[in-house]
Amino acid sequence: DVPVLISEDIVISQPAKILNFLRKQKYNADYELSAKQGADTLAYIALLEEKLLPALLHTFWVEAENYCSVTKPWFASRIAFPLSLYLPGKMSREALNRILLTRGGPPPYSLTEVEAQIYRDAKECLNLLSKRLGTSQFFFGHTPTTLDAFVFGFLAPIYKVCFPRVQLQEHLKQLPNLCRFCDDILTCYFRLTVAGHSPAGQDTADANLQKLTQLVNKESNLIEKMDDNLRKSPQHPPRKLTTLKLAAGGEESSPLSRLSP
Repeated sequence: DVPVLISEDIVISQPAKILNFLRKQKYNADYELSAKQGADTLAYIALLEEKLLPALLHTFWVEAENYCSVTKPWFASRIAFPLSLYLPGKMSREALNRILLTRGGPPPYSLTEVEAQIYRDAKECLNLLSKRLGTSQFFFGHTPTTLDAFVFGFLAPIYKVCFPRVQLQEHLKQLPNLCRFCDDILTCYFRLTVAGHSPAGQDTADANLQKLTQLVNKESNLIEKMDDNLRKSPQHPPRKLTTLKLAAGGEESSPLSRLSP
């Protein structure tokens, strides 16, 4: 399950659980929001999950051309064998079942009608988000909040992944303020992926990331050796140096900030 937050020995998945954990650690992006803005946040998150999520699931997991050429090989390449042969198909079936349970009428239902309805709802949802954002940088001013994180999590995959069938992507790109919203967040918080690699170009990015990881590991080994020398030296008290870790943005970070997409 993604996203995943790793903090020391604690592993937490699913957005709601991650947000609750961060709030307990005194990290709350909604601290300065009014009660009305907090209620608006919950309402828009519910709107996203009801109107936009089914179309997102369909685009990734049910649309046959997208699934076969992009989603299945993309996910299978990140899953260990032999689960890579089984899990993508299982996830596709679960996505279809979820769509039918939430959007399908009593049997017999028409899959074509369900698809048309979920895309109509998704486009309406995108239009509402665009109207709500307007010319602002974020949904509640100049500071990102929980709502911005949720909206970005839904929009960025639609906006950046190169699919053969791009019905929803085409509509999103007709709303320039939502595209600018995604670009701003990618630029500020995901600098290594600001170019928006497609699955076909992801191998190059992965190779570069692997080289960077190897360099960091070499530096880490060097620091450990220096630490051993310091411990063995009688004129210096023993001191453990912090081991460098590679963060998602290519910089050092605290454990709380290592959030996997």
